[in-house]
Amino acid sequence: NDERKEARAGGRILGAKWGMEPLFFADPKEAEAAILNIGADPRGAVIMKEKAVFRVVKLQKVPLRVANVLKQTFLSKGADAAVSRGTSELTAQTTDMLLMGTLAQYRRVLKVLYRQPFGLRGLAEELEKLLMKT
Repeated sequence: NDERKEARAGGRILGAKWGMEPLFFADPKEAEAAILNIGADPRGAVIMKEKAVFRVVKLQKVPLRVANVLKQTFLSKGADAAVSRGTSELTAQTTDMLLMGTLAQYRRVLKVLYRQPFGLRGLAEELEKLLMKT
């Protein structure tokens, strides 16, 4: 079947029925340009640009109770956070973490973290600074 035959060129799948092309945006400005390039309304592009930028942030030696609050907060905003198995089993004192989400999800998470105990306000401040650099 010719539709099943796919050739790749520059990340694009040539000959595919839908002309699929994976895109990865370095920042919201690049995402907004791509959204506008397909003819989207400029007001919509402003709203969507942070939804198109995905970030993974690694944290090290996060105390157990902080890790659990982070995990719950990220999940509640549609993002996620990977923790060690010992965190889930409540046997670890600390864990490294991978925080995963779009910039839009991080913004929603940050609003919650600024109001949390256990030093999470300070973490939120650092996380926000880091995300604004990228």
